Amino acid sequence: MDEKQQYNEAVQMIKTAILQSQYDAARSVNEKQLMLYYGIGKYISSNSRNGFWGKGAIDAISEQLNRELPGLRGFSARNLRNMRGFYEEWKVLEQNDPTPHLADTSAKMEKVLIPIWQTQMPNSHGIPIQSFLRVSFSHHILILSKVKDQDERLFYIQKTVIDMLSYKELSQSIARDDYHHQGSLPNNFIQTLPAAEQAFRAISTFKDEYLLDFINVEELNIREREDVDERVVENAIIHHVKNFILTFGKDFAFIRNQYHLDAFGEDQYIDLLFFNRALNCLVAVELKTGKFKTSYLGQLQGYLSVLDGFERKPHENPSIGIILCKDMNKSFVDYVIQDYAKPMGVATYKTSKDMSDELRKALPDVEELRKLLDSHPEE
Repeated sequence: MDEKQQYNEAVQMIKTAILQSQYDAARSVNEKQLMLYYGIGKYISSNSRNGFWGKGAIDAISEQLNRELPGLRGFSARNLRNMRGFYEEWKVLEQNDPTPHLADTSAKMEKVLIPIWQTQMPNSHGIPIQSFLRVSFSHHILILSKVKDQDERLFYIQKTVIDMLSYKELSQSIARDDYHHQGSLPNNFIQTLPAAEQAFRAISTFKDEYLLDFINVEELNIREREDVDERVVENAIIHHVKNFILTFGKDFAFIRNQYHLDAFGEDQYIDLLFFNRALNCLVAVELKTGKFKTSYLGQLQGYLSVLDGFERKPHENPSIGIILCKDMNKSFVDYVIQDYAKPMGVATYKTSKDMSDELRKALPDVEELRKLLDSHPEE
């Protein structure tokens, strides 16, 4: 190894150590902040809910805190109430321990008072505590305010960590109702994929409905909805392929559109071809602007046969096909898809015109999305 290579290796080693240290420090700060907020919330809850404090106490405490600690951020009256809510929503998961309040005598306080900063976070009832502590307080409050079911809350906590969602992305995920769309698309993965683990991973990878909010029918200058054909939708996806991949899920790499298959003298073209790193397989996506038809399955199965026979590498898993259509009868699709030998699933999609008002408010406007995309130009 020459001197330059040694230096490069040293730089990479030190760089990795620095980045890991910064990551660990940031994670540690977040964990300590959550523990602090949980403890403060517990303290405030005990005293405000049980009548030990008078009306307006939280506002008065916030004002005095900011006077005594100039420049203090994050302790507004609203945020103190958020801390109380944070504790109250998760307190069912903790073991019983003493809770201090102002009505105690000094002698009793000395015996039971646990410093707020030492309060333990909930760690029972199956909660993924490591993920819980990696999610920021603002993300937690968003989840608590929008989601009421505990399992659903845990889903968004895990998703925030795994997909590294920003606050806006988490808000969009909740608005799209990703929890109820996960792993529910009609498919035949269990019967057709060789390993059960691979099948279940495929099921969890794809949703039964996708929001392609960047496809704006009005902006495409199309007067009638029925004039929107597959190629128009495809071109819109290609134009915003980065956004499509973010919508479709992590670990997808785009290969190309209208992927040419030439086998036995027959020319065939796959609308969109991806590779998924987690599944280690090619993923063929066929776009249909109308309601699902059984003939789509036969067409897609033919594509997958050629992909596996002529394109798939020896180390790759069998190719998977997804039909993306505007509408389907899920019960019917679930029934007929079981008779096909290649792994396939069927999902629906919505464009900007199909969005509810609630979802529209949660998503960035067209101009904001343009700026985001323009800041990452295509290769």
